[in-house]
Amino acid sequence: MRDGVIAYKIAAHAADIARHRKGARDWDDKMSDARWTFDWEKQFALAMDPDKARAKHDATLPHDAFKTAEFCSMCGPKFCSYKNSQDVTAAWNKYMLEEAAGTDLAKLAPGEIAAAAVKERAAGRKAQLAAAKG
Repeated sequence: MRDGVIAYKIAAHAADIARHRKGARDWDDKMSDARWTFDWEKQFALAMDPDKARAKHDATLPHDAFKTAEFCSMCGPKFCSYKNSQDVTAAWNKYMLEEAAGTDLAKLAPGEIAAAAVKERAAGRKAQLAAAKG
């Protein structure tokens, strides 16, 4: 019976998203944020079946140290896509700050610096294409 109720919740949620119901994506966004920050307690709280989610986590990673781990049992610490993405993002932001040092871009946040660099490259490519066609 419990599995049937969970299946119903999943189907209803999917239908709400498909119909673009206001607020339907809020739960997904909160869960995504909790996953990105490795907030296990928030993930358990947001799960459609919190008890089962916690039980599965505890069955695969039982030690208390894993309650704050920055990886899950599926990929482990070396292959965690979230952790790897965070590391790449941090490295990119550091690189962009170093590239912007001493320029007007240095006043921007790392993400804004990257966005400005992308826009600049796109404008450069557009000019190259226009020159090639001309």
